[in-house]
Amino acid sequence: MSKVDNIIEELKTLTLLEASELVQKIEETFNVDTSIGGGMMMVAGAAGTETSAAVEEKTEFDVVLENVPADKKIAILKVVRTITGLGLKEAKELVDNAPKTIQEGIAKEAAEDAKTLLENAGAGIALK
Repeated sequence: MSKVDNIIEELKTLTLLEASELVQKIEETFNVDTSIGGGMMMVAGAAGTETSAAVEEKTEFDVVLENVPADKKIAILKVVRTITGLGLKEAKELVDNAPKTIQEGIAKEAAEDAKTLLENAGAGIALK
């Protein structure tokens, strides 16, 4: 098994929180910004959740893949597979047919972790 294959196998075992920490460490170590292209969606999504929080506190959220830039498709596909545990074919169908719900009825923290990972990969995400 090659070094790259070993790294990929290790990445498959990470939790969402660990994957998020990994992205942060990569950004710091290599002085890169993985959130480029998703910044406007984060601002729009945050404004919408504040309004709904004032009405009632939600406890379950749906993670919706809103848009997938063509140049970020592979990175987003990998994150979708990690988050959902789907096979390549099923994950590709979700990514190709955006907007699609990636996860339904999950806790706020898990939804925010998934949103962060997907936005870091370049996807447009909404929590509903």
